[in-house]
Amino acid sequence: MEWQPERYSLGVEDMDRTHQEFVALVNLLNEADDTDFAALFGKLLQHTHDHFSSEGRLMRISRFPALGEHEGEHHRVYGDLVQMNRAVQRGRLMLARAYVRKGLAEWFDLHLATMDSALAAHVKRMGAARENKTGMALPVL
Repeated sequence: MEWQPERYSLGVEDMDRTHQEFVALVNLLNEADDTDFAALFGKLLQHTHDHFSSEGRLMRISRFPALGEHEGEHHRVYGDLVQMNRAVQRGRLMLARAYVRKGLAEWFDLHLATMDSALAAHVKRMGAARENKTGMALPVL
């Protein structure tokens, strides 16, 4: 994966920064040897937890109408990562390596293009509406 601003930037600073970090971690995992893979996978798991929690707060603050579907997808992916991390920590890396290389990249592309882009558009609309009323933008966590 390569961070491509024209493809991945959503125009919501915190989301874009978190997504850049995600892409960087995926790239590190793809390049890691077996010794470093387990520790990096643990970092990916923590990053994903923080990433999804932050987006969840943003969805609640902005009253995002598709919160249930979006969080459901987060729970599914995070659950998959937790299960794979158990295997990785026992030295079984093959499935996790394949998931990071192909499945996670494909999921990210689709999720960003659909669910995250819808959230970003909603946040920008809500921020503009709130700014018009109060002079302040919607906080982005």
